[in-house]
Amino acid sequence: MPHFIVNTNVQMNGDHEVHNKTDGCNYMPHTSNQFDLGYHSDCHGAVAQAKQTYSQSNGCAYCCPDCHTS
Repeated sequence: MPHFIVNTNVQMNGDHEVHNKTDGCNYMPHTSNQFDLGYHSDCHGAVAQAKQTYSQSNGCAYCCPDCHTS
């Protein structure tokens, strides 16, 4: 199962991006800016969990394209 994190730094559009740590995304934030979301079967579960902390969360366009909406 893939391991996901969310960037604790907000993007310019207000999103907190969810990244697939297992795949090693090139756009993953520094470890000090990562909030661990744990293991999920897909990005949808990881984004749902991220929204519990950061209501405006979105999948990374590169490593979580199925969950990228803005």
